[in-house]
Amino acid sequence: MRRSLLALALPAALPACQQAQTPAPNAAEATTAGDQARADAAFADLSRRALEGWLRLSPVGATQIGEHRYDGELDDLSAEGRRKGLEFGRGILAELDAMDLSALSRENQVDAAILRNQLQYDLWSSETLQAWAWDPQVYSGLAGGAIYGLMAREFAPLPARLKSATARMLKVPALLAQARANLDPARVPKIHAETVARQNAGILSIVDTFIVPNLGQLEAADRSQAEAAIAGLRQAVAEHQQWLDQTLVPNAKGEFRIGAQLYDQKLQFALVSSLSRAEIKQRAEGELARVRGEMYAIARDVLKDKAGAPALPETPDAGQQQAAIEAALELAYAQRPARDKVVAEAEAALKQATDFVRAKDLVTLPDAPVEIIEMPEFQRGVAVAYCDSPGPLDKHLKTFYAVSPIPEDWTGEQVDSFLREYNSRMIHLLSIHEGTPGHYLEGWHSAKFPSTLRAVLRSGMFAEGWAVYTEKMMADAGYLDGDPLFRLVQLKFYLRTIANAILDQGVHVDGWSREQAMDLMVRQTFQQEREAAGKWVRAQLTSAQLPTYFVGVQEHFDMRKAVEASRGADFKLKAYHDQVLSYGAPPVRFVRQLILDEPIQ
Repeated sequence: MRRSLLALALPAALPACQQAQTPAPNAAEATTAGDQARADAAFADLSRRALEGWLRLSPVGATQIGEHRYDGELDDLSAEGRRKGLEFGRGILAELDAMDLSALSRENQVDAAILRNQLQYDLWSSETLQAWAWDPQVYSGLAGGAIYGLMAREFAPLPARLKSATARMLKVPALLAQARANLDPARVPKIHAETVARQNAGILSIVDTFIVPNLGQLEAADRSQAEAAIAGLRQAVAEHQQWLDQTLVPNAKGEFRIGAQLYDQKLQFALVSSLSRAEIKQRAEGELARVRGEMYAIARDVLKDKAGAPALPETPDAGQQQAAIEAALELAYAQRPARDKVVAEAEAALKQATDFVRAKDLVTLPDAPVEIIEMPEFQRGVAVAYCDSPGPLDKHLKTFYAVSPIPEDWTGEQVDSFLREYNSRMIHLLSIHEGTPGHYLEGWHSAKFPSTLRAVLRSGMFAEGWAVYTEKMMADAGYLDGDPLFRLVQLKFYLRTIANAILDQGVHVDGWSREQAMDLMVRQTFQQEREAAGKWVRAQLTSAQLPTYFVGVQEHFDMRKAVEASRGADFKLKAYHDQVLSYGAPPVRFVRQLILDEPIQ
């Protein structure tokens, strides 16, 4: 039986063992307990209404988290729709500000902090950042996600999902019209316009893949309506494509760099971290130097008996270090998948990583299915892979580990560059990061936490930090029989995380050119040209997302070190991992405060 949204939104109860160990309260404690119960009940009501409002205002997001009452609706990004969203957010925030949050349970203090951050972020995004006026990805993502979210998972019988898709297809033309009305070409960056112009037809590929072949599942009247909706959608997409090609792209004059002030504000909302931009940069640059030194030590070891190896002095200069690491990486690049076997290798790597975690008993494994798929066309062009977990209200459905296929129009040189980057050992790391014990496993654990509010507002920094943490954890545990080239590639992958943090602020604050970005990625962190070129595009299309990997993993590393110091000989790795994952993926700072019984700040 599916649990209702209302039931799931209630505050989490204390674990039974903790309740059993609590002595009977005296009169003063009973009064305090009563105050907390009343405060928790008031917060439960507020969080329920916050969720209800978000789901009503964002039907596409509601479908993604598994609430299906709004499956036939679309988000309204008109001026009136945005006004309603602002009014709702301000009202909930005012109620939250009026509460005595110190009276709440510790778990609800965490949820209140997360709720406040999201409400303030939403208001700032709409009023200050105003992506609705300059970022066409807002609309293309909604249009594609509106259909894909209904059809990709079997949360309801196919005819029911097809009817919901029909209702949404009838509304997508209005969404595309809102895009044309809202977007100011003078504010739209050219890279955003060009990317969306390439993605626009992707929504039709979703329709042709998931809907057209299944129209026979519908009754005659429903099929006729679906066919009419598809025809109308094709016409609307063609009309929108013409506007993109003839109006938006030629007139897109906006600056893709958001600048220091907006960047710093967005960074704090996105990360909920105590680290400032300057501290992130300082820490990342320190890690860059340290990791390159560790890679050189491995290079000396694997190259020492190789004919034609470069000079390997104990204390190298910059050029000697560079040459040695590059030569060692060439040994890893030599083992790579065929052009059409990337997905197959990812499947095999995922199985091997899962078997290793089970054999080493590193963390509790999921019992829900995961499937590797080709990335849908409308989502290509930003990242090579992603993990798409089912919504927290959709239980026992598949997680998708999506891999972008190599574009058919790439030259042999471009394909070779890509496969050198995504060599066989890197495919193992990708499957660890996106699959087990990374995002897929973390998403399964996080979904078990009873607060739907926390599930809906789960921290991207926690999730990305955990995924990067697991790469090192698996290498430390001896994955691939302690292969030094796997460790070398793992460190190279970690360099990418470090580079992400430096690159993001370099682009959006320091005005980096493509040449500066490519030097960081290709020379300093050993990325292949195709990977670096794609990341340069991603850095222009997004902001304050790339640092989530580095900041998240730094906080995970710091937390584990602190817990190990606290527990001493009682520290057990699997128990630690399961506990970290048991809190529903709030920002890492709150997990640390909960585990170490520190004040919630």
